[in-house]
Amino acid sequence: MPRILLALFLLLALAAGCGGGDDASGESAATPIPVPQDPAADIRRIVEGLSTDTSSKPEIAAPLGSPPAELEKRDIVRGTGPKAKKGDNLAMQYVGVSWSTGEQFDASWDRAKEPFTFELGAGGVIPGWDEGLVGMRQGGRRLLVIPAAKGYGAQGQPPDIGPNETLIFVVDLLRIG
Repeated sequence: MPRILLALFLLLALAAGCGGGDDASGESAATPIPVPQDPAADIRRIVEGLSTDTSSKPEIAAPLGSPPAELEKRDIVRGTGPKAKKGDNLAMQYVGVSWSTGEQFDASWDRAKEPFTFELGAGGVIPGWDEGLVGMRQGGRRLLVIPAAKGYGAQGQPPDIGPNETLIFVVDLLRIG
């Protein structure tokens, strides 16, 4: 008799797990479990999706996993002009996206395509830019993934950038000088 009860219990448990999970639309109510990805794989996926056309605003794919702990920089287009160094005045186009949301928080491209200008190394931008743009060649496009400590830190930059946010930028170096 105990075997019959055990078999009946297993049959009922199996039936309960297989049916009745549809919502009103006929789709399964189960939520898929996201597959964790390492930051390097996420960055490779983002890089592979970026356009090499520096005359148009790039689209940045939303990351899927945990952000990297250190500043990451990858050249998407290697420029042919001089390399940026501390003290140079740079003119840039950029798009900025929050790692946690995948949403754009700023883009110079959206302001009548007016480039953003600043002096590299003078502290007029976040440390991730001052550090991540050194050595970039004029005419290039670079991906920067900037951890919070080299971005806006624990305070964030309300309302668009939350506390401890990792930032993704795609930057185009238009001119040095």
